[in-house]
Amino acid sequence: MENENKAEVESFIKELPPVEFCCVYGSTLHPNNHDKSSMVDFILGVADPMQWHSDNLNLNRIHYASWMVHLGGAKLITEVAEGIGVGVHFNPFVTWNDRMFKYGIVRMHDLIRDVLTWDRFYLSGRLQKPVQILVDNLEIAEVNSVNLKAAVASALLLLPSQFTEVKKIVQGQFDLFQSLYKPFLEEYEKKELLRFSSSGVQGNISQDCGLSAAHLHVSSLGSTIRSRMAMELGDNKMLDESGKVIHQVVINSREEAAKCMQKVLRRVVMVSSARQAVSGLLAVGGVNGTRYLANKIRKAWKSWS
Repeated sequence: MENENKAEVESFIKELPPVEFCCVYGSTLHPNNHDKSSMVDFILGVADPMQWHSDNLNLNRIHYASWMVHLGGAKLITEVAEGIGVGVHFNPFVTWNDRMFKYGIVRMHDLIRDVLTWDRFYLSGRLQKPVQILVDNLEIAEVNSVNLKAAVASALLLLPSQFTEVKKIVQGQFDLFQSLYKPFLEEYEKKELLRFSSSGVQGNISQDCGLSAAHLHVSSLGSTIRSRMAMELGDNKMLDESGKVIHQVVINSREEAAKCMQKVLRRVVMVSSARQAVSGLLAVGGVNGTRYLANKIRKAWKSWS
């Protein structure tokens, strides 16, 4: 993110109640994005969403849909986000200083749980991509290393024994992705599970596709995903070095594990996306509802094309 954009976001955050975590995500971080008309997206983590919304309503009532403000205020806003959605309330299309913002508010406990377990795979998915962290009182950047390692494990489980492709989403942001995932790729290389060509991670990459490697990848996934895979494939009880009982997913073949993981992840994503879509539509209200849907359709169309 350019220093100018960063300063602008930091100034906007000062107009809101205090937060424990803040990160900017999305197209704003793209090195080639100089469009000042694009919406700046960021996530705010707070200890008590209801109290935070109550404070923010006193400061920035116009950021919220009028029907939510009048019918239930902070209590209704929080209940819709946590009861219908996946715990995040978004205020989109907020104009400040000739710039448009969209910010999502989430309970810190829910953010950490999703990052560690992939319980909803909503915020954890966002934090697997480059973000600009501006506030981090609870060291979420460190906690997120578990999420990033799980992302590498899931990708390797799905990739073939040799691959070179850099996905479309990485184009133009390769340096950001490389800095994010390089430590985990180097860890796999030291364990001889990955081998890079002399041209580096953008060149040819080969990986160990044996059962032991598959077990290692699955053991690195979020606990919610592992538990659901165990329900599909079965599990074995084992003792770790400290004598604690651990459950290991039964893996008869790497292909079977990859297929099961993909199936489980798709279910989680589908449910979370549907819940958040309904919650988001309710949160923006009637006037912004059309803009909200149009924005979602435009992003979906770009991802499909």
